[in-house]
Amino acid sequence: MFEVIPAIDVEDGALAHLTPTGPIQIGAFAGDPVAAAAAMVEAGATRLHVVDMDLAFDGEPRNLDVVSAIVSLRVPVQAGGGVRTAEEVDALLSVGVGRVVLGSAALADEALARELLGVHGPRLIVGIEVGDGGTIRSRGRDPVELPLMETLGWLSAARAPGFLVTAVARVGSSIGPDVGAVQRVVRAGRPVIAAGGIHTVDDLRALRAAGAVGAVVGRAALEGALDLAEARSALA
Repeated sequence: MFEVIPAIDVEDGALAHLTPTGPIQIGAFAGDPVAAAAAMVEAGATRLHVVDMDLAFDGEPRNLDVVSAIVSLRVPVQAGGGVRTAEEVDALLSVGVGRVVLGSAALADEALARELLGVHGPRLIVGIEVGDGGTIRSRGRDPVELPLMETLGWLSAARAPGFLVTAVARVGSSIGPDVGAVQRVVRAGRPVIAAGGIHTVDDLRALRAAGAVGAVVGRAALEGALDLAEARSALA
């Protein structure tokens, strides 16, 4: 079944979303990320995607207590935020996260990424932040740019369990997903979850048709533009 995964972005303990100039806090759910997560679970979410914006942009994991509180809602959680070291992976796993998103910047160090995949296997999903022109272009601190297909080649050889493909130019927008990028990554033969620009049930259908097994939806779900229960029913 195609999985619709609400995103909970957290900055300094508060609910946030990413803009072209960086993360900003938002007023939905009175700014409470745990309340937002609980509402998404109430609406039928079977998994949550949590991002520590402080870790992603400052290198400081300030929100582990919030991640832990969301984990306590007893729904599977995948979490990230520019994760690139063994210590950052371990910190998220230690608070009960079921799956850690390895940040695209970590892929600049192929040896380390291979080591982390070897140690943690299915407890990781590899973040593939795609820019224009078939490149991986990470956000956050110390961004990197890598060739997409070459990188997917060694990740597949390293038995990466799956990919989270984020269209970076579309995050926070309602212009639709980058279906072409998803199709390219699907060819690597691993499960693919898509993110960025997703706003409607038709967007979700297009991603499913492209071969994705799920999608992360952020602002559209939090602000009510995309009804989670309706989306899950339409894609059942």
